[in-house]
Amino acid sequence: MKKLLMLVFAVMTAFAAQAQTASFGVRGGANISNLSGDLRNEDRFENKVGFHGGIFANFGIVDDFFSIQPELLYSSKGFKNEESEYTVLNQTYRREGKSNYNYLDLPVLAKIKAGPLYFEAGPQASYLLSVNNETKTYINDNLQSTNRDEKSKEGLSEFEVGYAAGIGFTSRNNAISFGVRYNGSINDFVKEDVNFEGDLTNARHSLFMVTVGFGIPTSR
Repeated sequence: MKKLLMLVFAVMTAFAAQAQTASFGVRGGANISNLSGDLRNEDRFENKVGFHGGIFANFGIVDDFFSIQPELLYSSKGFKNEESEYTVLNQTYRREGKSNYNYLDLPVLAKIKAGPLYFEAGPQASYLLSVNNETKTYINDNLQSTNRDEKSKEGLSEFEVGYAAGIGFTSRNNAISFGVRYNGSINDFVKEDVNFEGDLTNARHSLFMVTVGFGIPTSR
């Protein structure tokens, strides 16, 4: 985590040195998350609603047309279990609940503005802060407790590399922005599936964000 914070500082310092204008602000909104990848039982995972919040800095490179925007966001990802039953070797299984994976995300976005409309895209690094598994598994209608400590990261990769891309609208002075963004992952977030019997072995986070930003411009 210290390395990620050092990377944030280095990125912001590098772009600040080249920027013609700069603004800083806060961002927050809703997440709609699920899993992607080569999943064994894809239909068993449903969308989960979460949230994100944090800070951003926008450094203008070409007037008000092109800028670079690093952000540091707390983001709740994960999935909701489909409430259905399945049978394996004469054992009837049923899952319910959801799994929350809480991350610190660092997207570095190239941003193009065309009037009130903007487009953004760039790489993203993520660090897994904690896990809150609210899943309950029943075998032949007998409850099997699968809840783990909310800080447990057993079997999971702490670092994740991904990408982000979005579109939105901003006010004339860039003080308020509203957008929709997609976050995808390049690497699997599970090293060893200790909770879901192999269903998450090739899973990657997939996330849509509805986000609102409030910026304060600074003079140079």
